[in-house]
Amino acid sequence: MTKAQKVKDKRLLIIFLTVFIDLVGFGIIIPMNPYLAETYGASPLQVGLLMSVYSLMQFIFSPIWGQWSDRIGRRPVILLSLLGAATAHLGFAFATGFWGLVLARAFAGLFGGNLSTAMAYMADITPEKERSKGMGMIGAAFGLGFILGPSLGGIFADLGQKIGPYPPFGQSFPAVVAAMICLANFIFAWRALPESRVGNSASPQQHLAQALRFQRIGQAFATPTLNVLMLLLFLNTFALAHVEATLFLYVQDTFHWTLSQASFGFAYIGVIMVITQGYLIRKFLPKLGERKVLIVGLLLSSLGFALCSWVVQVGVLALGVTLLGLGNGLANPSLNGSISLLSGKDVQGNNLGVSQSLSSMARILGPPTGGALYQQVGPWSPFAGAAAITFVGWVIAWSIRKRMPEGGRAH
Repeated sequence: MTKAQKVKDKRLLIIFLTVFIDLVGFGIIIPMNPYLAETYGASPLQVGLLMSVYSLMQFIFSPIWGQWSDRIGRRPVILLSLLGAATAHLGFAFATGFWGLVLARAFAGLFGGNLSTAMAYMADITPEKERSKGMGMIGAAFGLGFILGPSLGGIFADLGQKIGPYPPFGQSFPAVVAAMICLANFIFAWRALPESRVGNSASPQQHLAQALRFQRIGQAFATPTLNVLMLLLFLNTFALAHVEATLFLYVQDTFHWTLSQASFGFAYIGVIMVITQGYLIRKFLPKLGERKVLIVGLLLSSLGFALCSWVVQVGVLALGVTLLGLGNGLANPSLNGSISLLSGKDVQGNNLGVSQSLSSMARILGPPTGGALYQQVGPWSPFAGAAAITFVGWVIAWSIRKRMPEGGRAH
């Protein structure tokens, strides 16, 4: 192995660990949202709004973080995001009412630009043929974080209730643990994470033209094929966000699961994501390429959502969630890798920031829409709606398959 290869492998490992540790903290928080909100008297719609406020702030600030990472480097943006997340999680732990939870999640969203910056970091250090596999590593770190995070959340939720009933103990205690994990991650990244990019590679005129968020989105959508891929990213994320809050409400209302049980159930989704994005995606991409993997992923997701809408027992729900996890694990790296391949080096951070911003927009609209449907129509309706949305995405992906890049396919 050459010295250059050793340096690249070390950076891959460090960015993988940074994302993984960050997502452990994030994975602890997610199952807590509906349970704590309902404790403070929130309706399903309000639970959806709590889930979406993080993404609202992320939507506003993620392109800004992406732009700054193009100018001053990836490392300082990632460090600042980690420190902000630690502060936000601590505020979540000490919240004593619904609006305190909302404020803490809004602050977390403000500093939620590290995932898109990590993707830009990965794009900096991987050649085109390995780009989507690199994005798959990010997805695998995401999945591992969603195994360990909810599992720790379940353990510390039980421990917190033994310590005392009031915040920051009780069901709020896992957020204290999440804050400590993010602080430790900040220290680790400060010491170990090197910069992948030095200086300002984009001209002042480019940054002036990108000053407005919607103008940046418009610029990305002006690029043929890239615009359709970003639309697909939005639809896929919206469908998943549509059921995020309602899935926890469903297992709580139907099967009477506790926060600890729901957290361990959520960890199962992380297991599927790790298997798919850490192993299957690396096997399928060289053989099939981004376009076929994306098409298969969207179809599996649609089938998974549809099965969840018919759920009558835990076993059926598990099968639907398994298909959903497989499909999403195949589709997301293919979409993010394709977007990266169609972006010039000087706008990697910007375009991945825009794609993250569109994902955030989907997560803004998805949870309250799903919560309203759950409340007004029935528990099955958010899943049926997500199945229809994902199927529309599959039709679109099939129609543009010949225009998609194939950077991950072995020739």
